[in-house]
Amino acid sequence: MPILAKLREFLDANKVSYSVHSHPTAYTAQEIAALSHVKGRVLAKVVMVKAGADLAMLVLPADHRVDLGRLKTVLGAKDVRLAQEGEYSGVFPGCEVGAMPPFGSLFGLPVYADRSLEKDEEVVFNAGTHTLTAKMAWRDYVRLVKPRMEDFAVHL
Repeated sequence: MPILAKLREFLDANKVSYSVHSHPTAYTAQEIAALSHVKGRVLAKVVMVKAGADLAMLVLPADHRVDLGRLKTVLGAKDVRLAQEGEYSGVFPGCEVGAMPPFGSLFGLPVYADRSLEKDEEVVFNAGTHTLTAKMAWRDYVRLVKPRMEDFAVHL
């Protein structure tokens, strides 16, 4: 099942209000934010990391980057690094690589969201392709995904 259909099914089943928007093809979070006419802090990007042998999904604003030192402390892991595409591409069936939505729970992955995302009422994110985004209330995202809220990102 394409991820957008799976995502819509999940959101509809949980009675969440959301919208899906298309934009020209874009590959970076900052480009997507600009094309979507939203501030970088509102667009949530997904960064995959390896903590030891385990994969984890990080969710942070487009205008932030992961601070690996902070992340090591947050995860309590000795070894933390950014995951390579080949290490997670098969984990997200129906998604274009690098365009996965921040719903790790749909894929059996732990999700860590940076606290800076709490500043806005809405969140925009990739909807499985490099041409689609979805928008929903931040409180609904937190209710459904139950991410572990932490401080691991710094503004660019």
